[in-house]
Amino acid sequence: MTRIGLLSDTHHYLDDQILRYFQDCDEIWHGGDFGTTAISDRLKAFRPLKGVYGNIDGQDIRTQFPEKLSWTCENVPVYMIHIGGYPGRYAPGVKEDLLRLKPRLFISGHSHILKIMTDKHLDLLHINPGAAGIQGWHKVRTVVKFTIDGKDIKDCQIAEWPRTAEK
Repeated sequence: MTRIGLLSDTHHYLDDQILRYFQDCDEIWHGGDFGTTAISDRLKAFRPLKGVYGNIDGQDIRTQFPEKLSWTCENVPVYMIHIGGYPGRYAPGVKEDLLRLKPRLFISGHSHILKIMTDKHLDLLHINPGAAGIQGWHKVRTVVKFTIDGKDIKDCQIAEWPRTAEK
């Protein structure tokens, strides 16, 4: 059983509330737009980290993280890309990747909109954790926790905080 903390779009900002929320997680996954290596370094020091770079990330992040990432967590094939869209409205080229790779879990970021939805045609679960940072148009910051247990994705929880910086 693997407990995952999922976030995206930190945009140079990561507060202690998120790390406290992820305290029971085994791994942290970041869906892109870290902002700085200080964010990725802090997450790596906290838990094992998987991630992809986003459109605002510079060479420092792009040399550490790929644009697309495909792996298996327990018995669940996972595919992650920052700009991925969602079921019914995938970004260009993403549906082709999904058809080729056949993940059961598809993760993207970019929109700053938290979405958890299934694609019945491709037999996958899509998660966009929304935005964890304070830059952008979103009104609340969001992150997601869930468990992968063998082939099951379960125990999904959502947390949200005001978009203001922690005092």
